[in-house]
Amino acid sequence: MRITYFYQISKQAYKTQRYIAYLMIRNTFLFCLLTISLSCFAQTTYEFSSASPESKGFSSEKLDVLKQHLTESGSSSMIILVDGDIIFEWGETNKKHLVHSMRKAMLNSLYGIAIDRGQIDTTMTLRDLAINDIDKLTEKELDATVADLLKSRSGVYHDAAAVNNAMLRDRPERGEYEAGAYYYYNNWDFNALGAILEQQTGRSIYEMFYEEIAKPLGMSDYQGNYVSLEIDEEELQIPDTDGFYQYEKTQSNFPAYHFRMSTRDLALYGQLYNQNGEWNGEQLISKDWIDVSTQPYSVYSPQYGNAYGMLWRVRVPEENTKRNSFFHTGLGIHMLGIYPDSGLVMVHRVNTEDDYEYQERDFYQMIRLLFGSRI
Repeated sequence: MRITYFYQISKQAYKTQRYIAYLMIRNTFLFCLLTISLSCFAQTTYEFSSASPESKGFSSEKLDVLKQHLTESGSSSMIILVDGDIIFEWGETNKKHLVHSMRKAMLNSLYGIAIDRGQIDTTMTLRDLAINDIDKLTEKELDATVADLLKSRSGVYHDAAAVNNAMLRDRPERGEYEAGAYYYYNNWDFNALGAILEQQTGRSIYEMFYEEIAKPLGMSDYQGNYVSLEIDEEELQIPDTDGFYQYEKTQSNFPAYHFRMSTRDLALYGQLYNQNGEWNGEQLISKDWIDVSTQPYSVYSPQYGNAYGMLWRVRVPEENTKRNSFFHTGLGIHMLGIYPDSGLVMVHRVNTEDDYEYQERDFYQMIRLLFGSRI
């Protein structure tokens, strides 16, 4: 009787242990599966590699002079990449600032993607796209194509959001030029391009940039959050977001779309273009689009060899140029520059969201010191 009872207890204990073991294995498996699933959705942050300046043809001693200048002039941060490696990093490179006019270069990639997918045809006119504004566009203005707007040659001189006095001073009269005939750095063109992109893709600029660019590159700071503000330029308070629409509804139906990005994320963006739009074996932006959009369509400063392409400022190629250099500035003191023939990407920032004393002459001195640092 005792033996039978002991056997039954042992048998029950054995089953219990087996069941506990089963639960432990199952729970461990489910935990691992959940961990793997979460890792698939998590954004992987890109880690830059570093190299000595001398290994890339730059002088550490001269870059120290650049560093001193940045400190004294009031810059906030700067990064220099050569062949994708950091050879110089200074300041708060993970701090987000307003990028100002560099926002146009952010839009360039999204247009390249939408055009490649057949969502936008650059030969379509404003009339085809049913684009109009507060003061109705004339038939001549409605002839402007998407390509004209991309080159800032629309001939539409309607009021626009986020226009400064310098832009207003240089703006032609309504109807003065036909579409495609004249280059004028025109916020109406850029703001309307943002509206056209969203209309044709059905997506927000900021969400599209996050999904198509920021996540694949592994940007560390841009998360795609944004707000809409109805306010004029003088009353603007910068929100702590990655982007915001600035509506000025007494001026135009179309908002300016502002980006706030860190120096490190901008450097990643520049490196993507330096690599012809290819990243980790995937073509995020077509090489053809990058080539086409960085041609010098409008030479606005022949003495310095500067022109405008499509949403990029472009260096006019010289005799030995293999691939055009291109850049964009913001407020005349921020800069993202891509110099493919030397594998160089540079980003310079100033915290213009607070009081600052940085001057345009400091910017040009920074450029001289940068390129004077070559061995």
